[in-house]
Amino acid sequence: MPKLKKKTVKPLTGSKLLAKIKELGDLSREDKAKACGYYSFDPDGSERLNVMAFMNAVLDAEGVDLDAQPTSNGTGTSGRQPSYMVSVQTNGNLLVGAAYTKQMELTPGDMFEVTLGRKHIHLTKVETDS
Repeated sequence: MPKLKKKTVKPLTGSKLLAKIKELGDLSREDKAKACGYYSFDPDGSERLNVMAFMNAVLDAEGVDLDAQPTSNGTGTSGRQPSYMVSVQTNGNLLVGAAYTKQMELTPGDMFEVTLGRKHIHLTKVETDS
């Protein structure tokens, strides 16, 4: 006797997928995946949920591209990223790098008040009358 072929369901994608997810409300991720057609049948006839394919389809429908390349800063390279760690130099100076001053939009001549705590240093920008 020939095996009965299970009916295959085409999974939802795009705006139809997002609308169905919204409609399903508080169901679990697995229940939503099944309701949206993200399941298949093993050779023994048991059902298998394709939750990873469902999650990828949701990301695609939302327009999230996890494989996107970082955008260039116009110079062709992204350069070093600040580590938010500095160390005291051999002459005792503490150098705050250009990456930090650029991120804070500081300009040459900006003044700071230095306040020492028990284990920290606070820098407070002082507004000058220019």
